[in-house]
Amino acid sequence: MHSRQRGISLIEGMVTLVIAGILLALAMPNFSAWLAGTRIRSTAEGVLAGLQYAKSEATTRNTQVRFQLTTTLDAECKRSGTSANWVVDVVDAANDSVEGQCNAAPSDTVAPSILQVRAATETGAGVQINSDSAEVIFNGLGRQAPISPTTPISAVTIDLTPASNVGRCASSGGKITCLRIVVSPAGQVRMCNPSVATGDPQAC
Repeated sequence: MHSRQRGISLIEGMVTLVIAGILLALAMPNFSAWLAGTRIRSTAEGVLAGLQYAKSEATTRNTQVRFQLTTTLDAECKRSGTSANWVVDVVDAANDSVEGQCNAAPSDTVAPSILQVRAATETGAGVQINSDSAEVIFNGLGRQAPISPTTPISAVTIDLTPASNVGRCASSGGKITCLRIVVSPAGQVRMCNPSVATGDPQAC
């Protein structure tokens, strides 16, 4: 005696597709927020690593080393507090910036004395950076050094948020975890979460 095999009907198939579509629609906003948060964290960790590298090189070499955010990494590069490209270079009296020289070969002795570069594309798109300073200089003690003789030393904050039309930060009522990097005058470099309440170790 042969058992009868029964497939799904057209109605059952349509009901399954409708349910799957509803579940997907419900999951999409959370997935988009998770993806944006992941990109922000990846970019933040890259910037944090660059700052810590600059500080480490300054203390190792006992000289001033600079971390700079730049528009590009070619001969058109300019300082920009809203870009995720960065360059670490040794401060040289004959060369006060890497502007227009970001494509120079890494060198410890030849200006612009570039030690390390990182392209924004390495951490993905969809991240907006907003820093109140496009450069941070560390001295041989690992502390912040003045950018110019007349510029007072103050804490530098670098906010990382989703690019426009991606979503809002949790601190503004959205679902995306945005991050901030703070460099104190004493040279402490830390990453924090603006949406976390004061008293929490992750708070800003």
